[in-house]
Amino acid sequence: MVTEQGRLSNSFIKDFVRYFFLDVRYKNDMKIQGEELWEGTSTALLKALHILTRDGKLNLDSRRKLKQVHHLTRLIEPTINKLASKNESLNIVDVGAGKSYLGFILYDLVLQNLTGTKLTAIESRPELIETSKKLAMESNFNRMEFICSKVEEVALSENADVVCTLHACDTATDDAILLGLKNHARAFALVPCCQAEIASQLSLHHALTRHPLHKREFGSHLTNVIRCLFLNAHGFKVTVTELVGWEHSMKNEFILAEKISTPDHPESLKARAQLQELVNEFQVKPKLLVGFFD
Repeated sequence: MVTEQGRLSNSFIKDFVRYFFLDVRYKNDMKIQGEELWEGTSTALLKALHILTRDGKLNLDSRRKLKQVHHLTRLIEPTINKLASKNESLNIVDVGAGKSYLGFILYDLVLQNLTGTKLTAIESRPELIETSKKLAMESNFNRMEFICSKVEEVALSENADVVCTLHACDTATDDAILLGLKNHARAFALVPCCQAEIASQLSLHHALTRHPLHKREFGSHLTNVIRCLFLNAHGFKVTVTELVGWEHSMKNEFILAEKISTPDHPESLKARAQLQELVNEFQVKPKLLVGFFD
């Protein structure tokens, strides 16, 4: 996104102009209580997801939720389209799907027109899986699959080409990364949440973590830095940005990773060494790195 000279890259500027100024879907007149929707958005689907009330209104919580899902869909779409143009089939995997807000809206706005793609939603609560299956059937979303399983126990029958998470709590984001690597992921779109694992391992004697608030916030930051280096070490190009404005969510970091090389590439090996140095410095042992340096 930013060059070594501190300037925005041409590719980032091009994508920004295209997706926020030129693409007609973002310049439609369809608004609900001031919230702009994409052209073709199904209000019936939003009502079925309980994002809209029966009379078509948005409450404050639903407005935040819709904005987050819309922004994430916008940020993922270029990667999905790029991969879909090179492959006859593509499996998008939504990990820790919950009520599948992301999966349904992504399918409605992007995947529905990409006939070679499917969406797989993984969720451990059976009641949410059953509700989502029913809604997918009623919506004729025939290329959606729902798997009831814990992420670390799931067995996929095909590759997980793009792995997505929206507010997967604590180490659930790490489980999603490991699932993707195991199933030959070519991209990740991650919005982590509630990173407590590493914060609990940090020493209160360090100047950066002496105060509980700083310990929590630094632990969260360190967790995502480790995740990014881990993905770099596996041959992924990583971009980190905000998902939405802070007024809509404090859980706001968006990590986009795209496979560009292999773990034995010099840049991957450099990231591996940086990762080793970082965990040694702070004496942390995240679940993500179990067995990685063996």
